[in-house]
Amino acid sequence: MAKIIDGKAFATCIQDEIKMEVASLTAAGNTPPGLAVVLVGARKDSQTYVRMKKKACADAGIVSFGYDLAEDVSEAELLALIDQLNQNHEINGILVQLPLPSHINEERVLDHISIEKDVDGLHPLNVGRLAMKGRVPLFVPCTPRGCIELLLRSGIAIEGKEAVVIGRSNIVGVPAALLLQERNATVTVAHSRTPHIAEVVRRADIVVAAIGKANFVKGDWIKPGAAVIDVGINAVDDPSDKRGYKLVGDVDYESCRQVAGAITPVPGGVGPMTIAMLLQNTVESRKRQINAGL
Repeated sequence: MAKIIDGKAFATCIQDEIKMEVASLTAAGNTPPGLAVVLVGARKDSQTYVRMKKKACADAGIVSFGYDLAEDVSEAELLALIDQLNQNHEINGILVQLPLPSHINEERVLDHISIEKDVDGLHPLNVGRLAMKGRVPLFVPCTPRGCIELLLRSGIAIEGKEAVVIGRSNIVGVPAALLLQERNATVTVAHSRTPHIAEVVRRADIVVAAIGKANFVKGDWIKPGAAVIDVGINAVDDPSDKRGYKLVGDVDYESCRQVAGAITPVPGGVGPMTIAMLLQNTVESRKRQINAGL
């Protein structure tokens, strides 16, 4: 039976560390870090994520600046707001909550955020630096960074291990593979077109599942003793739940936990770490600003 990697507990610990770090910065006479959170439209899930991020900021002593825009806001208006935020020294990080409405070019919006405030780590220059040996990005994408932090804090070795990342998205799969490679794992990226995917996954000492399909990875795919990091979060029908659905990951948890050495639950695994890493990136941005004399 696998050891449960408790992402919620690790995230709480990290947020306590961040709170102490922010208190130390302000005690030295510095203003606290500031995070701008931009929400376009009224999607219930996006509103929930934004509330969670703002609450986490408040708990850690980080100032959050909320910008709620109408669903029909023009792309030009959104870009103009980002220009203002880029120039505002009170703001150390800019987060545009995704997804955006279909009439707005998501790529153009993310590229418009200053690389020095790209706390989501999605600017092409940050991703490019992550991909190049010997280069250091200003920010690493929050969810992949959280995955690595879970492995490290759980005492799971990465160097010399074989890792399989299932999924090749710009937000999780690609940067997760790069981070594992940076720590000297031998990395395979599997995806929807990978033949015999179960055989590929079965080789892995570390599995990162981020393909967006409920219960996709089965227990007989897992190498005995492997570490399984489940990034997925999917709603599936469940009449026994008062909501009518339950949240599950990309991994079939019950069958995989019988074989794995360690596994993250859903919810309570990677999700809380994503927010903790967002706060960490924001604090690191403020510290760079302080070192620059601002």
